[in-house]
Amino acid sequence: MLTEKQILSNLDDTYKFGDYFQFIQLGHPYSCLIDSRLNVFRGDDDRWAIAAERLGYNERASEIELEIYYYGNCLVNLEEYNNQQTNYYTLRNIDSDSFFKTTDGPDLLPDAKYWLLKSEKVNLSVDVSTYAVNGIKLKEYEPGQIGVEDAARLAVISQGDLFRASDDELNKSLPTGLKKILVLNEWHHKDFLEVNHPVISDEHLKYTYEYNKELNGSVADVDFETFAKLLRQQEQRTANSNKRNRNKKRPGSYETWKQIAKVIITGNTSFYEPTLPANTHWKNWPDSGSL
Repeated sequence: MLTEKQILSNLDDTYKFGDYFQFIQLGHPYSCLIDSRLNVFRGDDDRWAIAAERLGYNERASEIELEIYYYGNCLVNLEEYNNQQTNYYTLRNIDSDSFFKTTDGPDLLPDAKYWLLKSEKVNLSVDVSTYAVNGIKLKEYEPGQIGVEDAARLAVISQGDLFRASDDELNKSLPTGLKKILVLNEWHHKDFLEVNHPVISDEHLKYTYEYNKELNGSVADVDFETFAKLLRQQEQRTANSNKRNRNKKRPGSYETWKQIAKVIITGNTSFYEPTLPANTHWKNWPDSGSL
């Protein structure tokens, strides 16, 4: 019989990628958060799944991307990256021609009218006062400048359903027969990132030091003892950070996911009764897209 502990363990420890494990990074430094949503599914034979949507503007890719993160015990058709199975995939649903005709790099052009999203028009505003009225503070490195992420944040207010995943898109990595039992447009969330670099042996450390010294002299002014001490200190800092994050930020450590686990076990949505304030609105993640 499925237990809450099994669900939380899946959320805490599944889908490590290389040396990293991350759980729904709303504050991802490469992507400005625009919107988010949680979809919870339940099926027969103790099957369950969660599909988390994260809409963001990736300035490096010059695209608005909808990422779907999957968790569960019955997932299918997962994507692969570098020969490793991943639990997410990315949708770019805005028509590229309409997008690039209305943007200049990260900024909206002054004559921008609309984007085509799933063959429907998403109206854009170039009136800076409209943003202020809707609580969107523009960066305005130059007067009247409107960022792409801010244009999307405004559009989501009135046309949010267009930006979100359709049932067909959500079902991409879900088996048939699951029932959507809970949808959350906001919740209390903590980004969880764990870095698990392997410990370097003393022998390997000595080899690394000598190799780099011979190759380019990059450590020529640092003796081996100092070099080793600095690296061991860095290893300890990473271990301490991982421990703090695991104690305080892993999904199983706080209310949101414990309550969702109860909903999945019972099928009763009344078990989701949050006491912690919702914080998934983009205003609460100012460092998203900061790199």
